[in-house]
Amino acid sequence: MAALSPRILILIACVLLAACGKAADDDAALNALDHELTAMNDGQPAHDPQLREALAGQILVDPGLTQSSNANAVRPPNRPVTDQVPSLPPPGDPVDARTLRSAPPPSKDCPECRAAASAYTVAALAGQQGGNAPCLSGLRYSAGWAGRLPKAFAVYPGSRLAEAAGNDTNGCALRIVSFRAGGTARKVVDYYYTSVIQAGYTAEHKKDGRQHVLGGTRGEAAYILYATARSDGGTDVDLVVKGG
Repeated sequence: MAALSPRILILIACVLLAACGKAADDDAALNALDHELTAMNDGQPAHDPQLREALAGQILVDPGLTQSSNANAVRPPNRPVTDQVPSLPPPGDPVDARTLRSAPPPSKDCPECRAAASAYTVAALAGQQGGNAPCLSGLRYSAGWAGRLPKAFAVYPGSRLAEAAGNDTNGCALRIVSFRAGGTARKVVDYYYTSVIQAGYTAEHKKDGRQHVLGGTRGEAAYILYATARSDGGTDVDLVVKGG
């Protein structure tokens, strides 16, 4: 092997010295970083405030975001998707019972009660009375129809309206109104019995279980009222009036 010239030896020595210097610099940088992290572990403040905040700060977790993890996975919902409507207390009952006449004792034979059990809508309920069927196709639904009831059938005071419909075309003069009253079923019946008797209508009282029915006529006008007792002490009322 040929001997290296002195010039080549000098160049090799310079390269080795440069490499050693760079290694020494790298070792110094690593030692400084290690010292920095050791200072943090010993409870001493780091020189970089951002680093100190990032390392020392607590991790904050948004509970709402944790629930969105894997949001696209196929899984059953946590609860049924329904309209969450808060339950309301029964409406108040401002009617003074001392102002009412008592309806006669009810007949236990109530075919109207049995027919009502098979009617899924108030309109279907109205259609069970003779003469109402031709007027059902022209029904219009609006809360305003409750205010257009004949005076003798005004909505029980303090009630909450559920549904109202009517038809004035072709001489129908039909009103169908549903509401929730605060009085008991018997008190609601007495209220309307008092009113219709004063207005010259006849009144027949029937009952089957929790449901009372009051119905009658005055000339060609007719009405029927369904009053069903509720577990909260109030009454669900369906009222159908034609003419009057």
